[in-house]
Amino acid sequence: MEFRKELIILGLVCMLRRGVPEAGRGDSSRGGSSVDENECKEVKDRCGPNSVCSYKNGVVSCRCREGFNHTEGKENFTGFVGQCLDINECILNKEICGFGAKCSNEMGNYTCKCHSGYINSRGSRGNCTDVDECEEAKAQHQRICGNGSCQNIPGSYWCKCPSGYTNYGNQRTQCSELDCDHFKGNRVPTQSVGGFLADILTMVRNNCLALSNRDSTAQATIKGEVLLKKLFTATDTALSVGHLESSEDVSGLLSAVEDAVRLIGPQLKKSLTRIDTSGTDGQIAVQRGKTAPTGPLHLTTENASLDTDWATATGTGPYPGFALAGLLSYKNLEKSVNDSFEPMKELERDGVAPSLQVFSRVVSVVVSNPFTQNLTRHVNITLRHLQETENSSSVRYVCAYWKVGQDGQGEKGAWSSDGCNQSLSTTTHTVCTCEHLSSFAVLMALYPMEHTFGLLLVTKIGLVLSLLCLVLCILTFKFCRSIQGTRTTIHLHLCVCLFMADLIFLAGISQTKPEAGCRFVAALLHFFFLGVFSWMLLEGVQLYRMVVQVFNATIRPLYLFAFGYGTPFVVVVLSAIIIPRGYGTDEYCWLSLQHGLIWSFFGPVCLIIIFNVFFFIVTVWRLVQKFSSLNPDLSKLHKIRAFTVTAIAQTCVLGLMWIFGAFLFHEGTIVEAYIFTILNSLQGALVFIMHCLLSKQVRDEYAHFLSCIYAKQRTRYSDFSSTNPSSSQSQGSRSAQHTGESQI
Repeated sequence: MEFRKELIILGLVCMLRRGVPEAGRGDSSRGGSSVDENECKEVKDRCGPNSVCSYKNGVVSCRCREGFNHTEGKENFTGFVGQCLDINECILNKEICGFGAKCSNEMGNYTCKCHSGYINSRGSRGNCTDVDECEEAKAQHQRICGNGSCQNIPGSYWCKCPSGYTNYGNQRTQCSELDCDHFKGNRVPTQSVGGFLADILTMVRNNCLALSNRDSTAQATIKGEVLLKKLFTATDTALSVGHLESSEDVSGLLSAVEDAVRLIGPQLKKSLTRIDTSGTDGQIAVQRGKTAPTGPLHLTTENASLDTDWATATGTGPYPGFALAGLLSYKNLEKSVNDSFEPMKELERDGVAPSLQVFSRVVSVVVSNPFTQNLTRHVNITLRHLQETENSSSVRYVCAYWKVGQDGQGEKGAWSSDGCNQSLSTTTHTVCTCEHLSSFAVLMALYPMEHTFGLLLVTKIGLVLSLLCLVLCILTFKFCRSIQGTRTTIHLHLCVCLFMADLIFLAGISQTKPEAGCRFVAALLHFFFLGVFSWMLLEGVQLYRMVVQVFNATIRPLYLFAFGYGTPFVVVVLSAIIIPRGYGTDEYCWLSLQHGLIWSFFGPVCLIIIFNVFFFIVTVWRLVQKFSSLNPDLSKLHKIRAFTVTAIAQTCVLGLMWIFGAFLFHEGTIVEAYIFTILNSLQGALVFIMHCLLSKQVRDEYAHFLSCIYAKQRTRYSDFSSTNPSSSQSQGSRSAQHTGESQI
């Protein structure tokens, strides 16, 4: 009995383990639920992921979904053994997608994607067939190769260019026409940089001929990067020889470099190329594709930046398969274009035109768009100033471009502001907004100081006063016999030079028209002001001789005239021969500050002041020694001391005046103008006071002269007509007593 019970219990356990319907629940034929539903549906992931659970003949079994394999290679398994993993069909069968397609694996599946130039007409897993682009373009009346012939190849096509055309090595780009004769050497305008320009043009022309005559499958003879480096090196050489002699040279250089960059740019491999040499730097961007690029475009160099878009660089004409944009900067070209300006009426203030100078590096913008004269969108070019300056009412920054003839070959060029506006200026940069592309620069317009009524009045009154005092000095030094001598002769001609300089300054300093007359006035001012300092140097030499040499301290008049007038004459003649354009400016009839001619005046002046300081120091030192000697000639020493003091005061006033004069003719303020005018008017008065009124001999002569005039007035109303002998004798004795400097 016990054994029978154990068998029944064991049988029930086996039935439960094998999924037999439990007692009281029934089977499916009796309307009850199956074990399959309990195990496969109620138990989540009974067989694991990527598998299918099934029940058959009382047994639960598992199998992997399509596209998955069991880790142990079993087709059917229980849920407790192994797992199903994805099958990578692309690796198992590399030809599964056929020719011209790429297989992409997915979870439990794969897809086939046709390569460019192929099309799939049988669904996602059919074979891809080649697209005949040439026939499609022909059917749609399109010329995908431009002037070239289209040749279909598996997955693509080639454009074979005829002679005179090229696609720059990109066989799927339209054939563009090349004008290699455009780079002939006859474009070189003059001989100053002709050799270097000819080298550039010859090098680029050879590359152009190689591109236009080679087969479409061949490569260029010289890589674009190498050719670009040679172009910039040759440009540096052309700029290093010095200033370009004419605007034709500048136009020829700019045009040659820009045309060369348009040819070389499409041959560059990188989409962005930067190059920097000793004389130039630049950045060139190239975009290629079947459709024209879009979006913003930003290029930058050390001295400039360009902000535009690719649509502007490409243009509205036929798209050649690439778009080019370049920003080039010339590091020392501004020196050669600093005097080539078109008349700009819009810059005038009250009918007065400002002086202009180039105040940034010259930059060129090069794009593949052949039509850049009237752009649909404005471009912004930011240029860095050559130096930081403070903004003021007398300074204005002007955006300008280099304007040449229509063909740009051997044409004169000049700066023009047409089509360019200044949108923003700081102390270091100016932003130019332009509606065309070319070579650009920032011009600094310097406006002349506004001469107020008060300044004009002070100038006229001061100079008239100075001229009157100088006339009195000239008459005194010429006719006062008691003070005649070498030093009086020096003072006489110093006053003559100063009188002529002040008279010409008053009458002609602002008479800038005609130009020839203005230059003549500037030359006369140069001569007479130098004459003033030459005679002042002679005065220092004479004082030195009077102290050092006891006997024969006089200087022959011939030597005085030779140095006093000969030295200024030689300096003016040499300056006029070397820099003829340096005489006369747009504001004043004086020496130009732009050409360096001003140093032909300030240089000699500085040397004369240095020599005079040396002579004065030696003179004072020797005077101190003589005063401390045992038997000094006090009357003579006191007179030399007075001469020395007046000479030093005269030198200080003249030198100080021209310190302010240097600022006045450059960017002077109203305060500096008043100081210069006052010192200029004080010169004549100072000479008259120091050399005439402070001299006892001269005062006695003035008193005698006035007494004679008074005596003549009295004789008109007197009955006496005879002269007094005693008076004549006293006059002769007084003249004999005062021998002046001739006895020293």
